[in-house]
Amino acid sequence: MFSTTAKHLIQQKSLQKAAVLVGLGLALTGCISPTAGSDGRYTTPIGSAPVINNETPYSSALRCIGSRMSGSAATPRIAVGNIKDYTGKVELEGGAKLTQGASLMAISGLSKAGVMLVERFDTSVAELELKYANDRLIGDANPDEQYRQIYAGSIRGSDYYMVGGITELNFDIRSGGINAGFSDLDPTGISAAINGRLFVMNVGLDLRLVDSRTLEVVHVVSYQKQIIGREISAGVFDFLNGNTFEIGAGERANEPLQLGVRSVIERAILEMIVPLYGVQPADCRNFSNGQDPLGEINYRNPHRNAPRVNAPVEASAPAAPAAAQVAQNAAQNATPAPTQTVAARTTAAPVMNDPYGYYSEPIFSGTLRGGYN
Repeated sequence: MFSTTAKHLIQQKSLQKAAVLVGLGLALTGCISPTAGSDGRYTTPIGSAPVINNETPYSSALRCIGSRMSGSAATPRIAVGNIKDYTGKVELEGGAKLTQGASLMAISGLSKAGVMLVERFDTSVAELELKYANDRLIGDANPDEQYRQIYAGSIRGSDYYMVGGITELNFDIRSGGINAGFSDLDPTGISAAINGRLFVMNVGLDLRLVDSRTLEVVHVVSYQKQIIGREISAGVFDFLNGNTFEIGAGERANEPLQLGVRSVIERAILEMIVPLYGVQPADCRNFSNGQDPLGEINYRNPHRNAPRVNAPVEASAPAAPAAAQVAQNAAQNATPAPTQTVAARTTAAPVMNDPYGYYSEPIFSGTLRGGYN
């Protein structure tokens, strides 16, 4: 009789556990309907993250420089060519490891800086429109013209164009971790373990700025950025009253790889446009969350023929003597500013034997970089 009662209780508990599991399964699928609703959905999507700006630590500096360049009519036009992924790193599932849209990132970065852009990356639609217009197949809203007219010189030319590629992707530059565990001598005692791991990789970029008329390379930038990731996990295993319990928790976080590519591109753009436009961004040199390891943005010597851009004068700058200031103003009024020409642009190219030539002395910290590479 006792054994029959025990079996009955065991079966009853098993049925209760099965009912709980079935209920959990139904609860998980309760928000899914086999038929679409009036809005055309089978379920309501999860997540409520809003759309935000795609920013890097250098976006604010680019916009600040753009505000200094606004209103300058002498700013040259820049086109962006093909910036390819030359690393060749692909996955069996998922394709290329790195973004194939580096050119689009460069266009967005130049736009943040207020650069005058001309399209050269994808002209397929414009070329098709030109073909249709040449065949007199396109009509505009102008009642005086039955078809679109083609005028010579209607397409704006570029003064410079930017090309290059992503040239480095190095996995596991350095990794390290710690493992710790505890186990009771009793075979049925408690045991616990904790694991932690850090790993570092990097991505590298090479960009060049080319004069569109002479095809002279006026600026070359080669940058790399290290990217960090971490893994943390912990678990507990124990026997309680003949039951086995295992509890685990963990976290894995990686710095976004594609955001690292965008950051390197925007940092390269920042170096290229500062000497090109002769900007003195007195208020654009500070970065949030620490300082840039390549040096603060503080352009010291504007190019001789660079367009003049009005910038606020730093409060800490010493005032010039009155007599010297009068003489300087007279000299500026007597000699007009030279017009920027092709030769002036090419002679104004930065001297690349000093990668920090247009910035203040680089400031390094232990958390960013230990010293010069």
